[in-house]
Amino acid sequence: MNKNGVPPHFKQVHRLFLLIIIVLVACFIGRIMFLYGFDPTLLQLTSLFIICLLATGAVWVWLWNRQIANYMQTLDTAIERAMHDQPPLTNYEETALSSMEHKLKRYIGIAKTNERNLQTEKNKIKELLSDISHQTKTPLSNIMVFSQLLEEMPGLNENVRYYVQHIQTQSDKLDWLIQSLIKLSRLETGMISLQQFEAKPLIQTLTKALSQVYTQAESKQITINIDCRSHIVASHDVKWTSEALFNLLENAVKYTPHSGQISILAESNEMFTCIHITDTGLGIPSEEIHHIFKRFYRGKQAREFEGVGIGLFLSREIITTQGGHIKVSSEAGKGTTFSVFLPQR
Repeated sequence: MNKNGVPPHFKQVHRLFLLIIIVLVACFIGRIMFLYGFDPTLLQLTSLFIICLLATGAVWVWLWNRQIANYMQTLDTAIERAMHDQPPLTNYEETALSSMEHKLKRYIGIAKTNERNLQTEKNKIKELLSDISHQTKTPLSNIMVFSQLLEEMPGLNENVRYYVQHIQTQSDKLDWLIQSLIKLSRLETGMISLQQFEAKPLIQTLTKALSQVYTQAESKQITINIDCRSHIVASHDVKWTSEALFNLLENAVKYTPHSGQISILAESNEMFTCIHITDTGLGIPSEEIHHIFKRFYRGKQAREFEGVGIGLFLSREIITTQGGHIKVSSEAGKGTTFSVFLPQR
């Protein structure tokens, strides 16, 4: 739209009609001269008629453009007043503009009401999550502390020691599950906002994620190869992106057998920085690939291992919130490759 408020395609239509009129006028003059020869009086009358016709058309186009510009300006003012909750420009007149303005005002009112209701619900959820976190933290900490003290008691029966260790394992798992669910709920409801979307070196984020799975990989004698140049950057939140990568790496370590391999390759293209995490693990059957990012989904082979099926879902939420996406390619029995795409800026 130009400065006069007239859409550009209207000018194209006007030019097309002007061209058609010029062609018709030229054909008309040529036909008159062919039939009657060169007659100055007839030529003057014809020229006067054509000039009047063109002038009438020009005035009509000018009035039409002015009417459109005034209508667009009025519509723009009506939208601006509706957005700022000001009185309507029209007073329920029987016009299309009045109907549009009042419908828009009603829609904006409904949207603002829904936004307030949504904010109220978020505040309630935030309070609920805080209560859950607070109420479960103390008893879980007590269970873990007392079980550790019980395990350290001298002369403890082996069967009792086994049960105590089992309590500790399940307590750690329960604590991890509660914290993961709280993180996920806060992320989905917008209470955790990913910040610092700046282009940062990716090697630091990968190192942070690897440090959390290194011990587990070493215990299974899994070789981890990483190829990430220091100049490769991506626009990401370091804390949450490392959380997402940790979930992918933890799955790779979990489902890769002893003496297996995990390869990490980072590369950049024009729009995205890609992180490929490839393992030599169990692989994922083709019929399950479309379901692995669902909340609490676990494949048939994965059910033999510990887990609740929330890590991949959380990773995808974190990556997509930053404007990226995750791809997966796998073959059962030969391994899996997760490809994480993060925007460069």
